[in-house]
Order: sequence, then structure tokens, then C-alpha cells
Amino acid sequence: MTEKVLVIGGGPGGSTAAALLARNGVDVVLLEREHFPRYHIGESLASSCRVVLGLSGVVDKIDAQGYPAKRGALLRWGAEEDWTIDWSELFGTNVSSWQVERDHFDHILLDHAAEQGADVRQGATVRRVLFDGDRPYAAEWTDDDGVRHTEEFDHLVDASGRAGVLSARHFKNRRPHDIFRNVAIWGYWEGGTTLPNTPAGGIDVISHPEGWYWVIPLRDGVHSVGFVTHQDNFLQRRREFGSDEEMLLHVVRDSETVRDLMAGGVFQRPVRIEQDFSYVADAFCGPGFYEVGDAACFLDPLLSTGVHLALYSATLAAASILATARGDVTEREAAGFYETLYRNAYARLLVLVSGVYEQYQGKDSYFWLAQRMVREKERQAGEQANAAFVEIVAGLSDLRDARAAGGTAVMTELIEEADRARRRADEARPEGESSNLAALRIEPSDLHDTASGLYLVTKPLGIGRES
Repeated sequence: MTEKVLVIGGGPGGSTAAALLARNGVDVVLLEREHFPRYHIGESLASSCRVVLGLSGVVDKIDAQGYPAKRGALLRWGAEEDWTIDWSELFGTNVSSWQVERDHFDHILLDHAAEQGADVRQGATVRRVLFDGDRPYAAEWTDDDGVRHTEEFDHLVDASGRAGVLSARHFKNRRPHDIFRNVAIWGYWEGGTTLPNTPAGGIDVISHPEGWYWVIPLRDGVHSVGFVTHQDNFLQRRREFGSDEEMLLHVVRDSETVRDLMAGGVFQRPVRIEQDFSYVADAFCGPGFYEVGDAACFLDPLLSTGVHLALYSATLAAASILATARGDVTEREAAGFYETLYRNAYARLLVLVSGVYEQYQGKDSYFWLAQRMVREKERQAGEQANAAFVEIVAGLSDLRDARAAGGTAVMTELIEEADRARRRADEARPEGESSNLAALRIEPSDLHDTASGLYLVTKPLGIGRES
């Protein structure tokens, strides 16, 4: 295949797009600003990540690392009883993901892209993208020595994360979600534990009147512990403490649940702080380019969907480029396919995150006003955010109708097992009792653009068309 693709960014989205394209015969150059391994947050992965990474051929390498196998989550949310989401019970024993250290995990994905044939260049900082009209054709970048280079290409995948080479720096077309202006503060404890009913390797999500906590089990008995709150509250609280470390240790003690979980652990410096401001770009793609993962949009981390969105959009972008190169679809059709499916996935997640916050009993606080981002017309009668949360934590919602869209056998198996689990739950439930599992069917599929009749295919990776 004579097409040349430039990928900006070597995180999960960029590495996966590069690996998928290279293993399908495309000439790929990947430019990564840093030298891996490098630290990154976002350690708890949705189970959909296993399915997507299976397409790039890297799953066995990840399984060999000894990461804790994540099989669900436990929520201690508001005044509600603990809500345990066990993927094995709900969706079958083949549904799992990992709790990873991102510096290590991301390095595996980047090396895998190189092994698939991508030309990976680290220490390469993209300074600007050159356009011929609306179409990008080259990128100017500098290496570690400050030497300037120009790389030409036929297609561009911008996976530059929140730096946003295209959306933030060139087009300047990002729009923030003013309600979700959150800040996370976190650190690591050697030792500690998760709540007793947490599924194997699962994450604990624990609410607080001013925000929420995560507790993630990592390798070797280490736990990632963080607190997310609105920026206004964070800035006000930060003034009460002499250091970031003092603040983090205080907020951990402030929760009886988190304090008890970390009682047997030892805090390991340093403290980390990051703004989790949600945003969305006006367009996710255009003539000859695709924005992948955080380069296009970012969402509050409550549902641990960041890596999922990166891998999902990387797959869509690679499929779109391959289908265009083969002549299966026009470039305009591919762009419409990508824009529709990725934007639908993000918009639905935005509604789901808002719905989960809406369930919190302390919604009179300004932090919980995020519920107002949900427009009633986006919900169907009888739908509940709880059921949507189960779907999205399992990572199956973006794969739901893969059977009708020419999906792989493994996707079909996962979806059918989920449906069987719902039927079993319905049959076992006393008459009149509601079920979080049965309350919501998510339509339309995020693998199938019903308006155009285009859908994702995986063998070979590309875009199919309904006859």
C-alpha cells in the first residue's frame, strides 16, 4: 500500500493506530515528543480495551506482564448501598481487562507498534502542521538536538492528547464543558486493600460530599489512591494546607472508608495533581486527518473511559484510512463515518457520566449540578443512568450491535453473553422489582452508522457497506 501516514503521539491511541496501519501494509511514521517510559495517569482499563488490543496483536504481551486482571468495580456512592459490578457474573468469565502502570503499559504498546513496522521516533516535538488549503500535507518537528525536520504524508492521525496539535493549537476549536472543571490529586501507597466485596482486581469508587475517590490495585501490592473535586473547591481547600502532600493525606483521612483501606499501607512520594477539564472539539476529522483520543475530546475520569476512547477512535481512524486507500469508500464517506461514530460514543459517555452524578444524594452542591448537562430528549422512557453505568464500566456499549455490523467472533461472543446474563437476571428477579441490568438498551450501535449504511469490519480492518 503506497499511502503514508504520520501519527503524532505515542500514547495508547497513537501506538494502536500505528500498529493497526503498519500490520496492514501502510508506511507509518510516529512522532513522540517524550522518551518512553514516561509517567501517565489512567491506570484502570475498560474490558473493551482487551478486544481492541486483540486486533493489534498485543494482548499476549500485556498478559505476560503480571498486571492485576480487572473484573469489575465496586461503588460506594452517596447514600446508596455498595454497588458491586462483577463482570464475570454479569458478562461471562472471558470479560476482563487490566490495572496497569501507564508508563510500563504505554511503552509496551509503543514498542509493539515499532515491531509491526511503524517508524517510531522518540524525542520528536511537532512544531506545526502545514496545510494545502484544508488538507494537511506535512509536519515540521525538532529532535532532541533542536534540529528541524519536515515530514510529508498522505494522512495524519493526531493522537497528541490534551496538547492538541490540531484542535488546540491550529484550529483552536475546543469547547470546554464548564460544569466538569475538575481537579484530581493522587498518590501511591505500598500495601493497603480494596473493599471486601470488590470483584477480583476491581476498582473502588467512593463518593464524598465534595467529590469522589478512586482506589486501584496495581502490581506488587501497590494502590493508586486519588480524589477528584471541582476546581473551585480544590483551590479553596488547597489554601488550608502547607503542601500538596499535606492536602492529599488529609483528604484520604477525611473519608472513613479510604482511611481504613489504606491503614495498612505506606504513602510513597510524590503527590500528583492534574486538571481534568472536560472538552470537545468542533470537528474530530477533516480532509486527510483524524483526531484520536484526547486530541479530539476529554471526559471526566469517573468511568475510566480515557484509554477506551483512545483505542476505540484509533481503530476507527485506522479502518477509515485503510478503507479509503483500498477504494472501499470515498474519503468524504470515511470522514463522516469516523465523525459520527466517535462523536456518538463521546456524547453518550458524557450523558452517562452526568447521569451517575445525578444519582448522588448531595446534588444540591454545585459539584453535582453536572446533571443539568443531560437533556431529557436524549433519554428514552424507562432508561436509568445506573444501567448505563454497568454497560459502560464493562466496556461493551461501543460493541453492542457488532453482530449486525460485521463484527468479529469475539465481539459477538461478548455481546451474546451479556444478553444471556440480562435474561437470567430478569428471570430470577421477583415480580415488580427493578433491575439495573435490564433497564437500558443502548442504540444505535457505535460500530454502525445507520444513516450511511457504513460499518466497521475487522478482517481485514476497514469499513463495510450495507448492500
